Amino acid sequence: MPETTLLNPTQTAEREILQEDAFKRTIALERKRTERSAKPFLLMLLETGEQNGEQKSANILTKVISVLSNATRETDAIGWHKKNTSVGVLFTHLVIFDQKSILSAMLSRVAELLQDNLSLEQFSQISISFHFFPDSWDQNCSQRPSNPTLYPDLSRGNKLAKLFALTKRVMDVGGSLLLLTTLAPVMVAAAIAVKLSSEGPMLYRQQRVGQYGKPFTFLKFRSMYVNNDCSVHQKYVMQLIAGQAQLHPGSAKGEGVYKLTRDERVTRVGAFLRRTSLDELPQLINVLRGEMSLVGPRPAIPYEVAAYQIWHRRRVLEVKPGITGLWQVNGRGRVKFDEMVRLDLRYAREWSPWLDLKILLRTPRAVIASEGAY
Repeated sequence: MPETTLLNPTQTAEREILQEDAFKRTIALERKRTERSAKPFLLMLLETGEQNGEQKSANILTKVISVLSNATRETDAIGWHKKNTSVGVLFTHLVIFDQKSILSAMLSRVAELLQDNLSLEQFSQISISFHFFPDSWDQNCSQRPSNPTLYPDLSRGNKLAKLFALTKRVMDVGGSLLLLTTLAPVMVAAAIAVKLSSEGPMLYRQQRVGQYGKPFTFLKFRSMYVNNDCSVHQKYVMQLIAGQAQLHPGSAKGEGVYKLTRDERVTRVGAFLRRTSLDELPQLINVLRGEMSLVGPRPAIPYEVAAYQIWHRRRVLEVKPGITGLWQVNGRGRVKFDEMVRLDLRYAREWSPWLDLKILLRTPRAVIASEGAY
């Protein structure tokens, strides 16, 4: 679709101007459509500086709305992104071959329209930004999927949500301190066993992707020999995410799992730690730091996130990653990747302190049974 057709002053019918809540609901709905269809959209925001008074900003942006409502397609949504300070236009059903050329042409066309209809002083108060969805996610987390503008439905702005979030943090801090104190002898024994069994550090540190794509250093007891080849795991994970992974032999009962089971990179002590999930205990420090939660989706490795389908991405956005979660107590390694993501999203949608408590109470049974742990 030629970008010039997105802004064409030919509209004559009166346009519906969406209020802030309705406009943000429209963004969220369009993002969910794109997650299914992969058809991108473009959000354009026009804002005035905070130095302007609210009434002055409202007057300028009202004129901007009038200009844009006559220049955009009827299929596009226009409304208040933030009442009296920010206006947005949502361009949908796009065919995008070159983002840079589209943005350049759009910026030139918008500037031309505004210069023709606003005074020089008013025009100088306007700042313009563009936001594509799907946004870019890269393997090294240098481009983070953290643009809150595209995820207005994930904002926990109401009082009940804030109370629940505070409750969750209190549970995380209290629970991690209690477990670190109680399990200190076990952690010391595990650390000594790791150190004596093979060369290398006691702890394994790895970059993982936290909420909103923020990278953090993930801690585990080392369960592998040092300087091993990670390409084996990366190749299998790519197949798993694409739905092409094969089940690997699991328990003596003949149950298969979606994990690398007879991995020669794993030490004998490491195999025991993994089977009993004792290798996960240092993540209590991640919880105490606020990088993880006791309950939540498992934190992803950057190369995993880079391979996600669009709808998979919400699992690293909606809640903090956790040590345990619905996936761990509902089949763990026997669950396909898409189903694991659905469990993570279900948890984010239904989250409450009571759900966290239920999952935490079910976790010891899953650990003792070694369900899907390898």
